[in-house]
Amino acid sequence: MAAFFDTPIEYLKGVGPQRAAMLQKELQIFTFGDLIQHYPFRYEDRTRFYTIAETDEAMPHVQIKGRLTQFRTEGSGHKKRLVGAFTDGTGTMELVWFQGMQWVLDKIKPGVDYIVFGKPARYGRSFSIAHPEIEPITGRNEDARFLQPVYSISEKLRSRYVDSKQIFRLQQELLTHASAHIRENLPDSLLKKYRLMAKTDAMRQIHIPDSHEQLAEAQRRLKFEELFFVQLQLLRMKVVRHEKFKGLVLSDTSMLTDFYKNHLPFTLTDAQKRVIREIYQDLKSGIQMNRLLQGDVGSGKTIVAFICLLQAISSGAQTALMAPTEILAQQHYQNLKRHAEKMQLPIALLTGSTKKAERKVIHQYLRDGTLKILIGTHALLEEEVQFKSLGLAIIDEQHRFGVGQRSRLWQKNARVYPHVLVMTATPIPRTLAMTLYGDLDISVIDELPKGRKPIKTLHRYDSHRLQVNGFLRQQIEAGRQVYVVYPLIEESSKLDLKHLMDGYESISRAFPDVAISIVHGKMKPEAKDFEMARFKKGETKIMVATTVIEVGVDVPNASVMVIENAERFGLSQLHQLRGRVGRGAEQSYCILMTGFKLGADSRERMDTMVRTNNGFEIAETDLKLRGPGDLMGTQQSGLLDLHIADLVKDQQILQAAREEATIVLSSDPELRLPEHSMLRTQMQTRKGSKVSWSQIS
Repeated sequence: MAAFFDTPIEYLKGVGPQRAAMLQKELQIFTFGDLIQHYPFRYEDRTRFYTIAETDEAMPHVQIKGRLTQFRTEGSGHKKRLVGAFTDGTGTMELVWFQGMQWVLDKIKPGVDYIVFGKPARYGRSFSIAHPEIEPITGRNEDARFLQPVYSISEKLRSRYVDSKQIFRLQQELLTHASAHIRENLPDSLLKKYRLMAKTDAMRQIHIPDSHEQLAEAQRRLKFEELFFVQLQLLRMKVVRHEKFKGLVLSDTSMLTDFYKNHLPFTLTDAQKRVIREIYQDLKSGIQMNRLLQGDVGSGKTIVAFICLLQAISSGAQTALMAPTEILAQQHYQNLKRHAEKMQLPIALLTGSTKKAERKVIHQYLRDGTLKILIGTHALLEEEVQFKSLGLAIIDEQHRFGVGQRSRLWQKNARVYPHVLVMTATPIPRTLAMTLYGDLDISVIDELPKGRKPIKTLHRYDSHRLQVNGFLRQQIEAGRQVYVVYPLIEESSKLDLKHLMDGYESISRAFPDVAISIVHGKMKPEAKDFEMARFKKGETKIMVATTVIEVGVDVPNASVMVIENAERFGLSQLHQLRGRVGRGAEQSYCILMTGFKLGADSRERMDTMVRTNNGFEIAETDLKLRGPGDLMGTQQSGLLDLHIADLVKDQQILQAAREEATIVLSSDPELRLPEHSMLRTQMQTRKGSKVSWSQIS
């Protein structure tokens, strides 16, 4: 079977070397297997013929039998068009061509019966179809009633006369030979339990459906299969990791008890306590921990991280915390240093700007085991950074690091792999977490510290500018500080930087008596740090910034954030930005400023932000609006190359697939039972990611 589907695509009748090269480059179709899994993205309903009298502009497409009575040319220059009068005895409509007019006049003849297919549009009382599909009526097509698959193609392919219909003809050719080679890859028990169509039938019906019902069954079967094998692969990785990767046993809690009793600055929330218990169970288990800690901005992940570090140090291990930016690494260092000093624990910060002399000392203390906590950026991954015994590595905002980078940190202990805790403030929808991180254990801090007031979010249009400025003045007079954030998108950074500077000038004019800071990514690091430090100390009251403050600055007195051109930000980014305020006990506000003209998606983003502070609800909406590819840098995983399943629409199928994969592996982790032999074969032929996520987090 594998040999047939591994056949290079050029050997399929109708392809050949030149067309094969285009299919490879444009659609990544290299083999018979790639082509048969290039599924249609929609279907045109050609199961019935309509009359012109029945036509309605709400119809996506119509298929009509009739004849052209005459042609005429209208307009001139680029507005020139060919118009044909088309009638079927119940009425008349116009067929319109803006291009290829001579070809139409040569090929399409008045008085001949044709089948016309296209999208109807209304002009006054009559209908027209622009650039219809048109073919003469023959005995073969007159009674043909079918669903026409539509395949994704590129403009380049279209320009070389390879369109969706051409792909369909190739699929038909392939299916005549492929049927004998398609093997069932799901056990009978699953086929019966979920009433799933046989694999051979599903592959035929997905490309050449007999009816809407058969198509729906084929889609359900193929989606279940795809998600089932993704989950089986992820859960199998987890089983292998638990068997294969032993971890340091970090069970001493004496430092933890001392910290709780004498130094803990506030009462932990129930969610924080639950997460700490989950991590403690992992650290003392003797199996290498690989856990994802999700917690909204301000939910208290940092103190949880410190408590976990204490447990590792208490048991004689060293610890590391890696952050994606220097600002964030410094902030973690400042926050954790306060606690570390109370516990008399050596702690150091290592970033790209750490002086050479300091680095030398840090490297020495790491190697001899004196240094217990190292906070840093990518600098932690450098070869000369060698630990005596790294027991726990914490990675913050992990989606900003590539898989290879994380694996280097993982290899910093030659004897036994360190425990890994991955933290993110970007809430990941459950379906995405199950697919992306299905092999990790997941802990969630789903509760904010007591006394925190939810941030009030308001959406205002540019026409409300005076009212907004009046509100900002009230807040500043009450002793608060304000962020004003502008988008800075790389592709148009010159234009956006001008926008930022214009904004800075208009704020300076509106608040001539108020000290203002400005921060953007094009500034030198020392200038940026100087401005941020002034704002943090309260020397400036308004900070005009780009999204450099998305992660980092923690100023409890800043209680208002104004986000300019809010429609240019994604939902998760808006939510991250909003989390920069609300750090103190005062009521905080986030004001989303937009123009009046907003698209449907932008309006939904604004409404979602105003309606809820719940990061998981926001992430679900973001997933619906943007799809999984844009979230979380998911393309790193290699597991999200889904051919047919959709993580947003197919949540129920995903849930069922995961449950079944769990049941299979709990009874037969090695897939040795005869009834699972097809699963074992399929798993061996599956193209896995070259680097296993479960081993690197």
